[in-house]
Amino acid sequence: MKRLVILGGGESGVGTAILGKKKGYEVFVSDFGSIKENYKEVLSINGIKWEDNQHTEALILNADLVMKSPGIPEKAPIVQTLLAKGIPVISEIEFAAALTDATLIGITGSNGKTTTVMLTYHLLKSAGLNVGLGGNIGKSFAWQVAENNFDVYVLELSSFQLDGSFTFNPHIAILTNLSPDHLDRYDYKYENYIDSKFRIIQNQTEDDYFIYDGDDEMIQKWLENNTIKAHKVPFSLTKQVKTGASIQDITMKINIDNNEFTMDTTHLALEGKHNLKNAMAAASVAQLMKIRKQTIRESLSNFQGVEHRLEKVLKIQNVQYINDSKATNVNATFFALDSVSSPTVWIVGGVDKGNDYSELMELVNEKVKAIICLGVDNKKIIDAFGSIVDMMVEVSTMKDAVKTAQHLTEKGDTVLLSPACASFDLFENYEDRGRQFKQAVQNL
Repeated sequence: MKRLVILGGGESGVGTAILGKKKGYEVFVSDFGSIKENYKEVLSINGIKWEDNQHTEALILNADLVMKSPGIPEKAPIVQTLLAKGIPVISEIEFAAALTDATLIGITGSNGKTTTVMLTYHLLKSAGLNVGLGGNIGKSFAWQVAENNFDVYVLELSSFQLDGSFTFNPHIAILTNLSPDHLDRYDYKYENYIDSKFRIIQNQTEDDYFIYDGDDEMIQKWLENNTIKAHKVPFSLTKQVKTGASIQDITMKINIDNNEFTMDTTHLALEGKHNLKNAMAAASVAQLMKIRKQTIRESLSNFQGVEHRLEKVLKIQNVQYINDSKATNVNATFFALDSVSSPTVWIVGGVDKGNDYSELMELVNEKVKAIICLGVDNKKIIDAFGSIVDMMVEVSTMKDAVKTAQHLTEKGDTVLLSPACASFDLFENYEDRGRQFKQAVQNL
């Protein structure tokens, strides 16, 4: 019996454990931190051995295969020891993909992943397909492969999940865009991060499809220097493409395999240029999956959007409060600031992953009247914008951030939570940060 050791007892670790057990592996879960009670219960009910708050080498180094949760860096001592011993260390996506015959649609990119994933899932589900949603979102992919029988999976893939994939091959791969993110995990080298994203197409064949942003310089550059086997399906806001998606005036046009889809973009549910791109990417998948054009149009016009992504919370005394807690990098915040048209009080800060704030200068200068820094260390933000805005305030709780924002606004203004940073200094995760923001706004 092969021994499968899982590092990390969260959603992805527990899901992998359940699938591994079902497939006849001897399974052991080890977490250096503490495992949540509900997950401990699931492991125990399934007769899976586990440990937390430690890594016992004797129980780990005898593995035939190791699944590392995406949150654990490759530099972690236990991972380095395993690699030195030649024990394969893979991701949950790699493990589960090999154990399902479902059609896989993999979506990655620095920004727009979640919206594109949810939109694609919404399109396929509305068309009546038997489709699962997983990866970096919702229920673990491995867990679903163990317990459900979906024909298609839409997977949100982070660069960390792709780093541990070697044979994984989605039939349709999407790369929404590239911007420097998580550079702390890639030796601060942007090209390492880019290569990591492109692992999504490393095993694609002539029968597969690669959908990507045709306006993205870094993607274009990579494609010029590397050959790929999959059919290329670009989407573009600026140029007409023979195969792929483009915009003419207010019409979205998608042409794949000599089959044309058109839609009036004024009917799209989501606003903003970046959402036009997300819609083009998702509609391209729907075209490839042979979904009726009318269904695609209806789904694109009734989509509800994603929580914590430019989510309009409330209007109080004619001030609009927007929750964009999911903006954990500068590029995402760029889209957020770009989409607001009124004077803005911007709540920003958290754990900085090597941010360069210079690309926000113009937008901040034009739209932001006050900045509220919500982080443990705000020095970089203050240095960057101190001379541009009239008012900068440092706070350490969401309640204070929202109360301060209320004092600084007048009728017609916007309060935007778009942190451009990770949340771990003051919050559990970006969802916790977003919910605390919404709660504080509702309590005003």
